[in-house]
Amino acid sequence: MGIDPLNLAEKALSHFREGSTDQSESVMKMPIDAYTDPDRYKRESNLIFRHLPMAAALSIELPEAGNYKAMTVLDVPILLVRGKDGKARAFLNVCRHRGAKLCPDGSGTSRVFSCPYHAWTYGHLGELVGRYGADTFGEIESEEYGLTSLDCQEQAGLIWTLLSPGKSFDVDLWLGDFKTELESLQLGDWVLHEQRELPGPGWKVAMDGYLEAYHHQIVHGRTVGKHTVGNLLVLNTFGPHQILTFARKSIGSLADIPRENWKPMDHIRLIHSCFPNLSISGILGGQCLVSQVFPGPTPETTVTRQSILAAPSVDEESVKVFSKMTLEAVRDEDYKIGADIQSSIHAGANDHFVFGKNEPAVQNYHKWISNFMESETYTWS
Repeated sequence: MGIDPLNLAEKALSHFREGSTDQSESVMKMPIDAYTDPDRYKRESNLIFRHLPMAAALSIELPEAGNYKAMTVLDVPILLVRGKDGKARAFLNVCRHRGAKLCPDGSGTSRVFSCPYHAWTYGHLGELVGRYGADTFGEIESEEYGLTSLDCQEQAGLIWTLLSPGKSFDVDLWLGDFKTELESLQLGDWVLHEQRELPGPGWKVAMDGYLEAYHHQIVHGRTVGKHTVGNLLVLNTFGPHQILTFARKSIGSLADIPRENWKPMDHIRLIHSCFPNLSISGILGGQCLVSQVFPGPTPETTVTRQSILAAPSVDEESVKVFSKMTLEAVRDEDYKIGADIQSSIHAGANDHFVFGKNEPAVQNYHKWISNFMESETYTWS
């Protein structure tokens, strides 16, 4: 059984009436090197993004057999494919003959995957099914030259994978009790309306912005700030994964309604944040924003994939309005501030950043980065 929205709304209402918010025990200092040092960035991004499970795609991106999605994360070329058996699989998008990339980044449907260099051909199970000029090439054991597989599991409407060949993971263990919360979103029942990629500031600068309400009224006055109460957060943590509850500006009206008559989701907004780079938000009125933040080649760059989801019954115009608002909020507001941070971070004004007690989700995120750098073990529930 997951978190009761009534309890979340009750906590949010209490904070609203008292002018308070959930808080950490103390402020937290983070050295600027955590954002700028290229060696530290290489170590952290390698472990966090290559050796821990990652939600690579939505299940609805590969709805039928033969659907595929090719993408590159931290220079690792990935090929996700749904087989005839309905199972999603992940491979390195690399031909086993001479290492050419099988297909460009993107998505589509294909019966087989043929290398553009020498036409070695692979099936949905990653098996080598054909070789151009095989009779002149010479004998090889085809079983030894299938695509290199990556561990891949599907759970809660998401396709999870590990970027390191030969390593495996347990998605149930990885998610713990957070699995129930993700399942409650029923991501497999939504319709993918639109998908786009946005260049953004560095990995940590970008993610910090997804994890607090402290800036909402100041930065998002024209978009989401119109609807939410600034500097008010109810936080639930599940190890490194988190649910952030923001109060909508109508939250105060609940004080005049008997609790048994509340419709809590009309007055709160939930952000499901799955470590290290997935944020699911805006589930209201049949619309949803899924954001995946992927580190770039340097500490100063990222690419964010935004997926706009809609319930089947929602009208097209409402989804367009929602999509436009989320684009403006992230690209023109959050990431504009993030770009300013990146442009001045080397100026010498700060030797550390400070996270306030009222930014507990940001603190939790950075604590878990440190935890994983000490140990890859993940056990929580």
